[in-house]
Amino acid sequence: METDTPKQPQPGLLSPVVAGCWRLHEWGLDRAARVRWIERALALGITSFDHADIYGGYTAEALFGEALAAAPGLRQRLRLVTKCGIKLVCGARLAHTIKSYDSSRGHIVASVEASLRALHTDRIDLLLLHRPDLLADPDEIAAAFDALRRAGKVLQFGVSNHTPSQFALLHRRFPLVSNQIEFSPLQMQALADGTLEQALDLGLPPMIWSPLAGGRLFRGDDEQARRVRAVLEALAAEHGVSAATVAYAWILRHPSRPLPITGSSRIEALAEAVAALSLRLPAEAWYRVWQASMGREVA
Repeated sequence: METDTPKQPQPGLLSPVVAGCWRLHEWGLDRAARVRWIERALALGITSFDHADIYGGYTAEALFGEALAAAPGLRQRLRLVTKCGIKLVCGARLAHTIKSYDSSRGHIVASVEASLRALHTDRIDLLLLHRPDLLADPDEIAAAFDALRRAGKVLQFGVSNHTPSQFALLHRRFPLVSNQIEFSPLQMQALADGTLEQALDLGLPPMIWSPLAGGRLFRGDDEQARRVRAVLEALAAEHGVSAATVAYAWILRHPSRPLPITGSSRIEALAEAVAALSLRLPAEAWYRVWQASMGREVA
């Protein structure tokens, strides 16, 4: 018998499109509007929301948390991703005297405690180290992760912006589930440096930040952006979708099963990303975009 009960996200799984909250503090949404935005994202099938402690100068998590506190039933319907490890100099962290990275056990644990309070939750579904720490001790990081997992405060762990060797160094000591990386039709380093091959080999889908190149894909006036935009628009006309949907579909076409992160308050923009899940680009169409970005044919 069918019911109207909303489906719960499966444990351990992120939705194939993730809602990014790094600009939440800029959107000017009051608490009720934030609740509506979350609900509408969930209605699209986007059950994962990406945060970091530093977003909005350490304010974005609290804005999201206020929405969860106002509508407690939402928490069970979504998965929270957040990051730590960057120390910003700002009014919210007066003890920080210089921008730096910190992957010490003390900082990781303290950051998680602060994120739990800000987000009004008792657990983080996925915690990522935001940037590689030049002074990182992988054994200390693994010990911190293990302690947080045993305490039930964090369910899964990963990294962000790590090279394949940096990922492997920590993964050998503690099981990671994802590397959040930059990847778009204008930024394709991950195709060349082994990052996507590693994700494919390990069966760990990478999360993708800036999939539309921070808007440059459609607003940029440089030669590369113009070339790629022309191809995306042509493919969009062929498939009857938006150029943004084609850009997301281009990312999703990689066999590592990338999880693109949106960055918009507009539900229409989230819907364009979700629409890409139904569009599998032919290989030749994928290479048309690659060729436009690189400015040359494959060798």
